[in-house]
Amino acid sequence: MNYNSTTDKNNVVSSAQAISQGIAEDGGLFVPQEIPQYSKADFQAMLSMDYRERAKKIIGDYLTDFTAEEVADCVDNAYTEEKFGSDNPTPIVSTKLNGVDMNILELWHGPTSAFKDMALQILPYFLTKSLAKKYKGKEAVILVATSGDTGKAALEGFKDVEGTKIIVFYPQNGVSPMQKCQMATQEGSNVDVCAIEGNFDDAQTGVKKIFTTPSVKEKLQANNKLFSSANSINWGRLLPQIVYYISAYCDLVNSGRIVLGDEINVVVPTGNFGNILASYYAMLMGLPIKKFICASNANNVLTDFIKTGIYNKNRTFYTTISPSMDILVSSNLERMLYIFADGDDKKVKSYMTALKTDGAYEVDEDIKAKLTEKFFGGYCDEQSTKDTIKALYEQSKYLSDTHTAVAVNVYEQYVMQTGDRTPVILASTASPYKFSKSVLGSIIPEESLCESEFDMVDRMYEVTGVAVPQPLAQLKNKKVRFDKVTAVKDMPEYVLGVLGVE
Repeated sequence: MNYNSTTDKNNVVSSAQAISQGIAEDGGLFVPQEIPQYSKADFQAMLSMDYRERAKKIIGDYLTDFTAEEVADCVDNAYTEEKFGSDNPTPIVSTKLNGVDMNILELWHGPTSAFKDMALQILPYFLTKSLAKKYKGKEAVILVATSGDTGKAALEGFKDVEGTKIIVFYPQNGVSPMQKCQMATQEGSNVDVCAIEGNFDDAQTGVKKIFTTPSVKEKLQANNKLFSSANSINWGRLLPQIVYYISAYCDLVNSGRIVLGDEINVVVPTGNFGNILASYYAMLMGLPIKKFICASNANNVLTDFIKTGIYNKNRTFYTTISPSMDILVSSNLERMLYIFADGDDKKVKSYMTALKTDGAYEVDEDIKAKLTEKFFGGYCDEQSTKDTIKALYEQSKYLSDTHTAVAVNVYEQYVMQTGDRTPVILASTASPYKFSKSVLGSIIPEESLCESEFDMVDRMYEVTGVAVPQPLAQLKNKKVRFDKVTAVKDMPEYVLGVLGVE
């Protein structure tokens, strides 16, 4: 199977090259030229498999230039019981709120307590094998823009991986204290972290510009280095996310909550659009998904797009208590547009050009129809997020983080508006302890909170009895290594300086 750019179909590469490069030379994103098709018999066969076996099957069908042994090595090293706490790294918890049933897919049991671990624990193995196939002897320079969780998960995944250097940029005032602490104390000889003066979109735009600046790329090439990405623009990030939707469906069948062949709905708290896009790819493969419920916070650019077909980033940017969703440019939407445009790369390029020049574009009627048929968009404000955390805890003793609460709230809106109670998989993307101030303040709003982040963690444990993830508990006494800040315009010089390249 080969891959081509969303904005130039003639730019065709192997999966190893797509993963190594991260982004196409023309600035487009790599997409598979065909989608593996699974029959009911294929899903039946996966029912008896564990998570790792399902991952090997699905990943192997997309990475056809990897041997079965190479795929198995990637999977077996990534999804260990030591890293994820059990043989099933993505358990499902069934609960309800105000009479609405939900199957919450917990994607945050990995080493950084966020769903990004599901992809970023395996990406370094993909990348090192891809480099050996296509760019032997070159050092990969991983550039990451993060709104909080991707940065730490990427740092942890690539820590001390031979042949790689990773540099992470995050918005100075746009991540939670726990997320900042995780990144600032990161261990590893090949890692670097820097805050930027701006928001996540500024960081993401800055990284994408570095990737596509010829003078910077030439300097790296002269020093035997190659840029790559650990953001969800990299196909190696998106592919592992397809696995957990298919695996979750199999788990629901095995638990008796649905019957093989039954339709489900999927709810995802959405920022960069990668997580919900992965579930759409699963549907294209044959997973029976009826509706995709896209949940946004106050930065509701996707909600408006789904309702109107107009994507407009020219709006107020809000810093919220669900910071991983504080995004106005959802990069992975480009891949969805390519699918909806039936592979019309010129049409996708025109939309992306309009976004860069005008900050907005409007899709045609055909794409609008496809969008509204399969997607529901909704958003949740700050107070409603807090109220949902409190209600969910009081009614079911389920402790939710801020992002998951946004998804729960929007799903309630969907059920009330449509009456559709099709069984649902709701993606829970982070441990509540990553956002202890907001979560604790939601469940005991009458209490004055401690000033220290770690005192709040201790207090939340006292109140709820919900175990604190070990990786977060261990941060308390770790030394800060990274406290630098740079302007967006200086990001290229910062990267070259870290690499020692003139």
